[in-house]
Amino acid sequence: MSHPNIGFEVIVIGNAGIDTNIYLPGSEIDFSVEANFTENIDYVGQAGGYASRGFAQLGYRTAYIGALGKDFQGEYVYQELSNDEINLAGIFEDPRGTARSVNFMYPDGRRKNFYDGKSHMELIADMDICSGLMVGSRLAHFNIPNWARKLLPVAREAGLVISCDIQDITDIGDRYRFDFIQQADILFFSAVNFDNVHFLMENFLGSNPQQLLIAGMGALGCAVGTSGGVRFYAPVDLDLPIVDTNGAGDALAVGFLSSYILEHYSLENSILRGQIAARYTCSIKASTSNLITRTHLDTYYAKLTRSE
Repeated sequence: MSHPNIGFEVIVIGNAGIDTNIYLPGSEIDFSVEANFTENIDYVGQAGGYASRGFAQLGYRTAYIGALGKDFQGEYVYQELSNDEINLAGIFEDPRGTARSVNFMYPDGRRKNFYDGKSHMELIADMDICSGLMVGSRLAHFNIPNWARKLLPVAREAGLVISCDIQDITDIGDRYRFDFIQQADILFFSAVNFDNVHFLMENFLGSNPQQLLIAGMGALGCAVGTSGGVRFYAPVDLDLPIVDTNGAGDALAVGFLSSYILEHYSLENSILRGQIAARYTCSIKASTSNLITRTHLDTYYAKLTRSE
């Protein structure tokens, strides 16, 4: 249910929608035949869905700003976010419908994503409502639909810490992502398309030396860049299977930001907690209804820090 603004610990800005995961029975699609028999599951996903539900299920006062269609997918997304008691006053309508993703899932958990952001390039959020939500809040976590860039100065004016997740960047000079990169206090991105993470880090830090950079590297762990250099962190080993890598980058951001910004853990321990959240998410098949809880995160964190 929505509730009045009492100052949110985090506001998530970005698209939430319906993901359709198509689980392949083998290692590849058989294009020699017309029909492939797969397991197909719909659920609330995308960066805005994973991030807002991730913060809320950790117990933080969370608001969500995003667009939904007036369709059955939008109604379902709205109800699921409501179940987590996320404030939904910032939701506005996309006349082309609710955003969709189709993810072809491989047996080892890898995916190929096909994203339909509907009319996110033309939408405009209600600035008065968004500004009101930000008053007295602490953290604004941005994903990158086009309409969200207009809220970056609103968050800055309100004094929030700004984090931006620019996803799997393919071009260091990408003008679409420029505003998000420039405005972020903390910048998350996937380095899956680059072999040289140092190159990315040095480029970003050259423009903004005070920025904190966190790069997800999949099975290789993650990298952190600051003005003091770049440090690599190996992936954590949890007693959980890897079945679905959707949302792992969002969980890394949620686990890190909740620890570093909201709970004041050290940088290194916050990275560990972010990696725990990401690894836990990889064990969940096609669902954002049972992301990692504070109890689970604290338990895994205590276990791993005791073993060091």
